[in-house]
Amino acid sequence: MFRAFLKVNDACPACGEELHHHRADDFPAYLVIAIVGQILVPIVLAVETNIAPPVEVSMALWPSIALVMALCLLQPVKGAVIAIQWYGGMHGFDAAKTRRIAAAADAPVGTV
Repeated sequence: MFRAFLKVNDACPACGEELHHHRADDFPAYLVIAIVGQILVPIVLAVETNIAPPVEVSMALWPSIALVMALCLLQPVKGAVIAIQWYGGMHGFDAAKTRRIAAAADAPVGTV
């Protein structure tokens, strides 16, 4: 689906579905911030309250973990946002949704 870290191919290499009209924009980044925050903040609070490491350790550890988590989650979350747009027929994917519905209606029972 991706030709670079966050650059989406114009079409799916497996099935040929057009992907160039997706509108993921900044939404994946907002989701990643929320996910990383929901996971990391309780851990930071627990560690800082119970263990209280030196400030230098905290200043090196927590931003590094947040950065790694964000970079690991950004591509899968962007792919999921594009998949939701494709499934919902949003932002130019309406023709793809119409084709899927028509194909499902024409398929014999029990094959879909």
